[in-house]
Amino acid sequence: MPKVRVSTTVDADLLARARKVCSGRTDASLLEAALEALLREHPSAGIDAAYLRAYREASVDEPDVWGDVAAFADAAAKRAHSSA
Repeated sequence: MPKVRVSTTVDADLLARARKVCSGRTDASLLEAALEALLREHPSAGIDAAYLRAYREASVDEPDVWGDVAAFADAAAKRAHSSA
């Protein structure tokens, strides 16, 4: 995954306690762990990410358990044009 530089200020005592508990880790790894924990607390973020992955991996041209999406879209377009 690409990395992004983050420059911010945090509570000095909070950072010192985190560094003490997780000695040997970089501040960047502490921040990443904190962000991952935050996202775990919000299930919707994980669900949204799963949907995004699924939509990226799925082809509209391939029928699935719900049917043939491309054929449905074609039929809907023809119906819309015929009723106009």
